[in-house]
Amino acid sequence: MAAWDLSVTVEDLGSDAPPVTISVASDLHVGGVILKLVEKTQIKRDWSDHALWWEQKQQWLLRTAWTLEKYGIHADARLLFMPQHKPLKLGLPNGITLRLRASFSCPVFQTVMGICRMLNIRHPEELSLLRPVEEKKKKKDKDLAEEIYDLTEVPLSSGTLMSRPCLYNGMPAHFVDSPQMEAIYKMLSVTQPPPAPEVIAKQYRPASVVDKAHINGRWLDSSRCLMQQGIQENDRLWLRFKYAAFYDIEPKYDVVRLTQLYEQARWAILLEDVDCTEEEMMLFGALQYHISKVAQSEPQMLSTNAAMDDLESALMSLEVKMEGENSSASEFNVIVCFRPKRLTLKGYKQYWFKFQDTSISYFKSKEESIGEPIQQINLRGCEVAPDVNVASQKFLIRLLIPAPEGMNEVYLRCENEQQYAQWMAACRLASKGKSLADSSFQSEIQSIRSFLAMQKTNSHGNAPAGDESINTHSLVSPRYHKKYKPKQLTPRILDAYQNVAQLSLTDALMRFLQIWQALPDFGLSYVVVRFKGSRKDEVLGIAPNRLIRIDLGVGDVVKTWRYNNMKQWNVNWDIRQLQWFSSVNAQCLMS
Repeated sequence: MAAWDLSVTVEDLGSDAPPVTISVASDLHVGGVILKLVEKTQIKRDWSDHALWWEQKQQWLLRTAWTLEKYGIHADARLLFMPQHKPLKLGLPNGITLRLRASFSCPVFQTVMGICRMLNIRHPEELSLLRPVEEKKKKKDKDLAEEIYDLTEVPLSSGTLMSRPCLYNGMPAHFVDSPQMEAIYKMLSVTQPPPAPEVIAKQYRPASVVDKAHINGRWLDSSRCLMQQGIQENDRLWLRFKYAAFYDIEPKYDVVRLTQLYEQARWAILLEDVDCTEEEMMLFGALQYHISKVAQSEPQMLSTNAAMDDLESALMSLEVKMEGENSSASEFNVIVCFRPKRLTLKGYKQYWFKFQDTSISYFKSKEESIGEPIQQINLRGCEVAPDVNVASQKFLIRLLIPAPEGMNEVYLRCENEQQYAQWMAACRLASKGKSLADSSFQSEIQSIRSFLAMQKTNSHGNAPAGDESINTHSLVSPRYHKKYKPKQLTPRILDAYQNVAQLSLTDALMRFLQIWQALPDFGLSYVVVRFKGSRKDEVLGIAPNRLIRIDLGVGDVVKTWRYNNMKQWNVNWDIRQLQWFSSVNAQCLMS
């Protein structure tokens, strides 16, 4: 075949250097092109990480055995020869910025796996990369240089991305090389003190679901590489937990993961990304205050012998399983319930409810509960949300039950804490298809009762009258800065603090995350879409178990689709169209 000239820009020669021209033929493979480039540059170095980038096609030529003809490369192709791993500024949930080398050629999913392995974060599938929100900086802030911690000298791991890294004194080997590296790992694994109120006020806070949708649109595509998405060397990205499902959190191995997850949850509360009640906000503030105090005194959690940990975990799992098999719980006492009535002056109609296995049955009155029920409802796939105020002895459970026309709303009213804990635990398990005989039933009850105990006010007056070290406006969202003065917030936060003061650091972190995940709006993401046949944009809320259509004009929920009611769905990426078929009708939307 006839030879022709191919010009390639070699990044290592500098931006002002002219392209390197080599003589090639169409049957020459990509590996041969790289070999000719290396020989012509006459630079002796390790070129193993370098690859060719095709600028017009926005494509890496990673298949070195493919020929130029197979790739479709001609003399007019603009090729760049550069490293696949480049420095990247990475903002973590706790506000620390790292500079590290990341893969610009692998899909973002694999790039995140490599970053998480370097930082000793398990389950990297829970995280992804996000373009940061542009912040308006004042003139006086321009002179403040941001502190960036450099990890670019950490060698790239040659092991499999899913394998657990070797730990020395509880941290990966590359963090033990120097005191500076150990200090960086400590910042990753130790919670930060509460931010100053002015720092909170300066952060971007979405004012509507549209703003939240625009932020959600900044997530990078996990199936494409950084170069294909316009990310350049030394650009800034955020590493965040993207999916509202956190598996197998084990404090012995997940020091960094647990800390960063807590920091992301804390900022979600402070910036009101997730709505919560005033009582819950005071409890979140008390937990933050306690975690900050304990983190300064407790030593860093270190990893113990892995084999003994695995054996201990296996024995505990066996014990729980045996307890579950011996359980015979099958039925609960009756409870008063309200079902909302639409288009009437009376808001609710009262029934008498009974729980058995994974279903609830309701009757007109307590006396009729021994006979046939009016209706029996299976709770599998339903949504369970608390509506509790311990101070006023209000214990309600809100159920959203799938129905062909949408969602049926039911409120269960419990008489006391014990009854509420049992019913709430039973409803949560039933929504997952588990019966009362499941081994996690008792632990779920205990978790709920612990949460209620933390909301109780301190009736003995043992809370300190004042604490000069507490900055209340660092512990609550800006809405409460305007609503209350510090002297009004201090006794309420310290009162809630008395209920969590005995928790260890790990227990406090886990409790904070449990309460965060129990909030009704937890895990809800928003996307601006246009439905087929509609002339205006709307918002689609994506929850772990349903899709929600929201009217932009008034912000009301128009319709809800449960995943378990969907018969089929498909995506056409070329025209950016999503279509699904539910039990009632088919819907189509444009993104």
